[in-house]
Amino acid sequence: MHADLDRTDRQLVQALQDNARLTSAELAQMAHLSQSPCWRRVRRLETEGVISGYHAALDRRALGWGVLAFVMVGIDHQTESLSVAFEEAVCAIPEVVMFHGISGPEDFMLVVVAKDLDDYSALLQRRLHRLPGVRHVHTYFSLQEFKGQVGGLPVPAPHTLRDQASVAASPSSGGS
Repeated sequence: MHADLDRTDRQLVQALQDNARLTSAELAQMAHLSQSPCWRRVRRLETEGVISGYHAALDRRALGWGVLAFVMVGIDHQTESLSVAFEEAVCAIPEVVMFHGISGPEDFMLVVVAKDLDDYSALLQRRLHRLPGVRHVHTYFSLQEFKGQVGGLPVPAPHTLRDQASVAASPSSGGS
């Protein structure tokens, strides 16, 4: 269903998309409303599904995900059972941060993050090529980002040598 947004609704949605941490007082001031009507509008936009959640935008590189890949996957047959098995298997891979069924010569597009090319290669061989019904996989690497934000990034556990060294050196860990 398409929501009818007036000028004020569009202002509120744009402001929250730019900065979801705005207070209701700040939103009200931007929209030239008092706080209560502003809050009621935001609640209505949430109820109608225009606003589906509030999220922190994470920097994938700061989290150690240096590679961003667009992976086009063709599967053998689009039977319901194969599609469901494929979808469940893909959704279980944390490095897959976006997953779409698409039109065209391929059946699915995955957006995948990896630490580096070696890490991606291992993921490709051990997980992606072994997904149910996979006929072929084509990978396109992002060389430069111009617009957009990838969400749902896995937050890695401290397992690199640098992370282990910083944990050992912290005063609360008992290290020196």
